[in-house]
Amino acid sequence: MRTLVLSLCALFVFSGTFLSGSAVAQGAPSIAGCPIFPADNIWNTPVDTLPPDPNSDSYINSIGRNAGVHPDFGSGMWEGAPIGIPFVTVPGTQPMAPVACYYADESDAGPYPIPLDAPIEGGSDSNGDRHVLVLDRDRCMLYEIYDAWPQQSGSWSCGSGAIYNLYSYTLRPEGWTSADAAGLPMLPGLARYDEVAAGEITHALRFTAPSTRRAYIWPARHYASSSTNPALPPMGQRFRLKAGVDISGFSPQVQVILRALKKYGMILADNGSSWYISGVPDSGWNDDALVGELRQVHGDDFEAVDVSSLMLDPNSGQVRTDGSDLKRLSVGTAGNGSVTSVPGGVGCPGDCLEDFPTGTTVEVTATAGAGYVLDRWMGDCVGSAPTCSLIMSADRQATAVFSPAPQWVTVQEPNGGERWKVGRKMTIRWRSGGFSGKVRIELSTDGGLSWRTIIAGTPNDGAQQWKVPRLRTTQGRLRITAVSDSSIIDASDANFTIF
Repeated sequence: MRTLVLSLCALFVFSGTFLSGSAVAQGAPSIAGCPIFPADNIWNTPVDTLPPDPNSDSYINSIGRNAGVHPDFGSGMWEGAPIGIPFVTVPGTQPMAPVACYYADESDAGPYPIPLDAPIEGGSDSNGDRHVLVLDRDRCMLYEIYDAWPQQSGSWSCGSGAIYNLYSYTLRPEGWTSADAAGLPMLPGLARYDEVAAGEITHALRFTAPSTRRAYIWPARHYASSSTNPALPPMGQRFRLKAGVDISGFSPQVQVILRALKKYGMILADNGSSWYISGVPDSGWNDDALVGELRQVHGDDFEAVDVSSLMLDPNSGQVRTDGSDLKRLSVGTAGNGSVTSVPGGVGCPGDCLEDFPTGTTVEVTATAGAGYVLDRWMGDCVGSAPTCSLIMSADRQATAVFSPAPQWVTVQEPNGGERWKVGRKMTIRWRSGGFSGKVRIELSTDGGLSWRTIIAGTPNDGAQQWKVPRLRTTQGRLRITAVSDSSIIDASDANFTIF
């Protein structure tokens, strides 16, 4: 099921030289001689040793702890169409066809090498998502469109479209969709029968959930929800089958899929039915085994995974590899403020992750925003000093917590005991913090029982000249109040005299 929020099309601009389809990256999944992204791409990276996501239980509950896994692919036909998401490979000589997407502002400009008879998800009469996936096997370029309709002119109309260089790590621009709701490519996440027949799937799978959050995490680039409920998973969330789940009793086809779900997991890519895994139609699939056995695996058998430690660059799908001589600094902020680092690299919010050579001393400095102060550090930094030094002998994490600055005002003069003569110009003085604007100054001649305004609004600069009126009293007091907030207030501590 496709959910559109705001603009759902994407324009992906890439540069570089086309590489021959014969140069498959070592260890990468491949189709027709093309790598389906490099081996160290996030799609192709094991996650079986990574820590669970702290929100795993909430996410599992929202998707369905008791709901079974369902293969959204198979052999044969369903409602007159093959079961699953098909793709087609074409040579580099395939004629290019114009494409016109109704979300053109986020769609890759055509033309695309789509044959007029390209297979459409759900069949030519489908009223579903109608994805079309095309792999140029000579240039190793992937073309994907959503809501695809062939036109008599030889062109295609579509909802959104995306182009990927399969040798590249570049993600879509931040906040942009693709042919998939999460802004991810689709082909890398499909279960294919040829992989299962060979005995191993070496990449993450694509799956759907009924409700997602208005958020996305790496490597996703787009959300498809209006809900901010933190119990709902964001687009791009990785899940894996728990290591302790016994898969020995399943059929060979299903065991291959389950092993992949343990090692590589699956990525939330769209809104749809609970735990629906995507794959390519193929006559080799055993539908009875797929459906009957996978439904025995439930949401409770999965856990969400925290993949943030793998990210080298938020705009790249490349992962950190084992043996790296780098340590990761992860910085966060709470409240209105920012954190920078020396050596440079961190500028959070914005760039909150940076890798430094092992042993580097990094100073992180917290700067409060307007109306806020640094309350404290959390994580590997402690205390409330603005600057914290970290030795990068291991991955480090530090969060600067900013709190609203205290708002206060204190009357300094007259504050009790002064003798001010009628008709003289005296200076009222006060101190304040945490607010600007104007203050109101009031006078009491009965020790604070009643008040009259003498200056309705004067700049909060700490001083105001005042001509002492003919209100002789031995019980004078002054009161100063922030005009913008009457709770910010102070009065003389004791009486002064007007004579």
